Amino acid sequence: MYDIIIIGAGPAGLSAGIYATTRNKNVLIIEKTAIGGMIKDVSEVTHFLSTLNHESGKDFALKLVDQAERYNLNVTYEDVEEVNLIGDVKTVKTKKNTYKSEKIILATGTRPRVIEVEGEKNVLENYFALNASKDGKNYKGKDVYVIGAGDGAVKEAIFLSNIASRVFIIHELSELNCICEFRDKLAATDNIEVIYNTRMTKLYGEEKIEAVELQNIKTGENIKFEAPGAGVFVYAGVVPNTEIYKQIDMMDGFIPTDESMETEIYNVFAAGDIRNKNVRQIGTAVSDGIIAGIAASK
Repeated sequence: MYDIIIIGAGPAGLSAGIYATTRNKNVLIIEKTAIGGMIKDVSEVTHFLSTLNHESGKDFALKLVDQAERYNLNVTYEDVEEVNLIGDVKTVKTKKNTYKSEKIILATGTRPRVIEVEGEKNVLENYFALNASKDGKNYKGKDVYVIGAGDGAVKEAIFLSNIASRVFIIHELSELNCICEFRDKLAATDNIEVIYNTRMTKLYGEEKIEAVELQNIKTGENIKFEAPGAGVFVYAGVVPNTEIYKQIDMMDGFIPTDESMETEIYNVFAAGDIRNKNVRQIGTAVSDGIIAGIAASK
């Protein structure tokens, strides 16, 4: 039995944990994989105060691990399978244990949106939907295709341009969705080409990519490009990790809260990217976590 259970150990969950633990609450943080959430997979953390120049997501996550240890946060690594949020005592079931608490903070974040391309299963293990900071080194001197044109996609494309021979950004719309800073950096990078009004429809090859097929959305024309050993990195948006919270009424899969981060269910809070809100950044996740941690501790 705990005072507060926090599900998720990204910036939101850890912030909530620190602020609740330092208020003398008995807190358990349940994390499925590793501290840091999606941020640990980005090539570079940008815009967040106090980060170092060109600080990688992996290094940023290591700082979160260090901070969790300094505050003696109680983190267990388990996969949550079921939750019951109704009543005075909430329950969280994992494959190993059942935990109980008076209050719960949901901070499970988001995951990359999956897209389907014909032929991807032949090359999925090694050449499709990869992590740029982890796998980019495998494409030195080769072509790389980045699907998506938001901040994350363009930032990772710029990172990959320092490794790959050529980087092609595949975008279904007629203009980029990213901020001006990344537009300017993109314009100054010679080996990146943006292909607008286009989607990737097919991958050719067994075990590794030999060619890709692109379709012009406006004309319907399909064009095949030879691309031996190329990589495909997908940054086509995110999906909230909220499927198990069936007792909460969602808005497009995201969780509505009030200003204290409390949901429609008494003593159940939500923080970070799973919240229904307009801005999803490290800074807003940390802010949500702080507010939820303080509110749940009262």
